[in-house]
This record gives sequence, C-alpha cells and structure tokens, in this order.
Amino acid sequence: MANELLQIENLNAWYGESHVLHGVNLSVAEGEVVSLLGRNGAGRTTTLRAIVGLTGRRTGSIRIRGQEAIALPPHKVARLGIGYCPEERGIFASLSAEENLLLPPTVGQGGMSLGEIYDMFPNLKERASSPGTRLSGGEQQMLAVARILRTGARLLLLDEISEGLAPVIVQKLAETIRTLKAKGYTIVLVEQNFRFAAPLADRFYVMEHGKIVREFAQHELQANTAMLQEFLGV
Repeated sequence: MANELLQIENLNAWYGESHVLHGVNLSVAEGEVVSLLGRNGAGRTTTLRAIVGLTGRRTGSIRIRGQEAIALPPHKVARLGIGYCPEERGIFASLSAEENLLLPPTVGQGGMSLGEIYDMFPNLKERASSPGTRLSGGEQQMLAVARILRTGARLLLLDEISEGLAPVIVQKLAETIRTLKAKGYTIVLVEQNFRFAAPLADRFYVMEHGKIVREFAQHELQANTAMLQEFLGV
C-alpha cells in the first residue's frame, strides 16, 4: 500500500493466560480513515490496545512508518506520533477541562493550539474552568478527542467515541473526523455504531474471535450489506 503508516502482521496478544488476538493482519495508509467492525468481544479494542502496548504479551509485527514497535513500551509508542482515545475516556475528575487538555506531553510537531482546539470544540472553551466531573458525557468525549490533538499525534486510535451520546453530539464528532481527515490525519475507528462509521471510513475490517474475517472499501459497502448483517446484526 502506498504511503503506509501502520502495518500489522500476524499480531497475537494475550491478557494474562487469555489469548485474545489470533494473527491479525491489517494496514492503514497515511491520511486514511479505517474502521474496525465487529461484535463486542471480537478483539477490536484489544487491537488498539496492542498497537500502543497496553496488553500483556504480544507477538508478530507492528510497524509505524516502517519502525518496528512490537517491543516498545507505551510511552515510546506514543512518541512515534500515536494518539489513543480509550473507550473509558480517562478524564481526570480533579482537573479542569483546560488542565485535562494541557496534561499530555508533546509527541510530535504540529499539534493544535488551544485556540484551534477551541474553534473545533466551542463547548470546551465555554467549560474550560469546569471540573472534569461537571462535564456532560458528550463534553467529556470531545475533551478526550481534543486532548490527543494538542500532542502532535498524527495517527489517532479512537475507541467507541460515539457510544451513549446524544445524536447532536454524534453528528459533531462525525464532522470532527471529516475535518481531521481533510487536515491529513490518519484515523482508526473502533465503532459499535455502524451508522456512525459507515460514511466516514475509507476502508473497513470486520473482526470475529480475534481475527480479521473480511476487508472491504467504502465503494464496496452496498455489496457487503448481507455479510454485515450476518456478522454485526446491522
């Protein structure tokens, strides 16, 4: 693949004795939005966690811009320009929204300024001094996404960012992903909400039992409807 930013080959991962990923192979080109689809427990979140080194034992290959990262600890993986937005968001309750935003270290050049982030997420500007616990679920999700944009990361791993949010917030997050893609960011989306991911992604990987079972492109979406109903129940 031209301009390949992320390449995963034969990735296996464990949590303790539990073998969760079984030979995952996938690739993501620079500037591409790729969505990992599958039921709960299929291994999608574990794939993101394995990329950044947050699982237990891993084998196989994870190359980021050609550099092998399978043996690197999480803080060194982050410095390859990766931003991870976990499903649980990880907002610090005792810090204000702006303090949460300023907390992560810089991992690369070209991170967004506070002004640019506040232009993208006006709600966060209004709530800059509010404690993390006082933010709504949608505001917390915006903050979790915004926080990694300030670091200079260009490969964004976004885990279930639309889950449980009001439709107006989900629409705002979709607009944000389109804006980031237009700015040249590379994004891997894990989404249970297929209707959110479907119009955003350039390509899709379907996971089941810790393996990639299907891959198709945006223009092949209609032709794969029956398969998606079988695997996802959509």
